[in-house]
Amino acid sequence: MPGKIFYRERRKVEEGEKKPRFRVVAVSGVELNFFAQHLRQSDLRAIAESVGAELVALEGGSGEGTGHGAGPRP
Repeated sequence: MPGKIFYRERRKVEEGEKKPRFRVVAVSGVELNFFAQHLRQSDLRAIAESVGAELVALEGGSGEGTGHGAGPRP
């Protein structure tokens, strides 16, 4: 069974900002240490491919890297 990397889109990044948009929340089935707090989706994909893990987007962000959040928050 491949490992999984769970991530979500950061909430305080505005559209058009040139900052990494994603935060790793948890890792399962793969021994992996992250030293950066925020990552770009291309970085996440490269890491997942390298270690043979699956990326899992959590709700609370779009998870697609489109720059669109999940909408208004209550």
